[in-house]
Amino acid sequence: MKECKADAKIETKCLHAGYTPKNGEPRVVPIVQSTTYCFDSTEHIAQLFDMPTEFMYSRFANPTCDAVEKKIAALEGGAGAMLTSSGQAASLLSILNLCSAGDSFISASTIYGGTVNLFSVTLKKLGIECIWVDADASEEELANAFKPNTKAVFGETLANPALTVFNIEKFARLAHQNGVPLIVDNTFATPILCRPIEFGADVVIHSTTKYMDGHAVQGGGVIVDAGKFDWAASGKFPEFTEPDESYHGVVYTRDFGPMAYIIKARMQLMRDFGCYPAAHSAFLLNLGLETLPVRMKQYCENALKVAQMLEKSDKVASVNYPALPGNPYHEAAKKYLPDGTSGVISFSIKGGREAAVRFMDSLELASNVVHVADIRTCVLHPASATHRQLTDEQLAAAGIDAGMIRLSVGLENVDDIMADVTQALEKV
Repeated sequence: MKECKADAKIETKCLHAGYTPKNGEPRVVPIVQSTTYCFDSTEHIAQLFDMPTEFMYSRFANPTCDAVEKKIAALEGGAGAMLTSSGQAASLLSILNLCSAGDSFISASTIYGGTVNLFSVTLKKLGIECIWVDADASEEELANAFKPNTKAVFGETLANPALTVFNIEKFARLAHQNGVPLIVDNTFATPILCRPIEFGADVVIHSTTKYMDGHAVQGGGVIVDAGKFDWAASGKFPEFTEPDESYHGVVYTRDFGPMAYIIKARMQLMRDFGCYPAAHSAFLLNLGLETLPVRMKQYCENALKVAQMLEKSDKVASVNYPALPGNPYHEAAKKYLPDGTSGVISFSIKGGREAAVRFMDSLELASNVVHVADIRTCVLHPASATHRQLTDEQLAAAGIDAGMIRLSVGLENVDDIMADVTQALEKV
């Protein structure tokens, strides 16, 4: 078979990118369930320890994972990708690949609660400062947040669970004016609904646990390198442009060109942290990717109908779904997410926390789980769960109130979903 063309439509890439079987080889990406690879000489192995660019040990890379990495890079329009064992691992490594003790980075405040804790608590212990900003602040205000030691900017395409739409172009412009890359978490949108690299992002990450996998059978993450940031011109990243003594003088920009960021992440961070997925996990992820375009279309259609229904309920104080015409991020959604804004809806029940809990406990079809972006409809109370560690001030900054519910609309018949929501609202 011939390789998937670079200009193929995204639905075709979901099925064919990343793996091209040769004559007589398996049609489906095979599971290479091995930690170990054999070589003909000691010298060959010695060379790999200087520069591990072949399959050497499955803490670095694996053929099954490699095929899926190439597919995701193709979907996002990136130069390369690296799978991780979770979305949190992807967030962590994306920052650690740029920042060391004494550095800072900027993040929009409306992001996933687990990432807020990672950035504000754990990275602080490592000597890395997160500078929180309001994503809707003016460019002048945002520009004032940069410090001489700032090394990156971070945001989520669709914030979890606030569902604010990140102004990727604005933040890319400010990041590049200050000589640093923009990292965008594209988990809720997936490359089916938005491709941040097309709007100026330099690194894209995902929790593949969510829509990419789709079936809630495993955790996973991925980092995609756009391959477009000029590390040398920036002057802020000597670890990219000067010899890496831990690999006998490798210079990432010189030796790997547009793949410098993702190769450095693999050779340094994956080597030391070892948070790489198993081959079987990548195989399952690939099955999810193959149906991603079909699923995302249906998620969006179902969620819009549910959101419209919630808007009409006298039990609901507010509905936050960017595809709704009255939403404050509707215009931004038309620009960045013209084909839909995922299956996730945030809405607030009148009566606050107690009413929200009563509603959730009354649901019969939807599952009350610590998960989102599933094929099955599920709900979560962010203030009690994913954002439980946040202070009241941090909750407000993240766009969360005590009565907010995160409803992840699944692929059941939408009439059944709406009937379940309706009967639960009647019990509030």
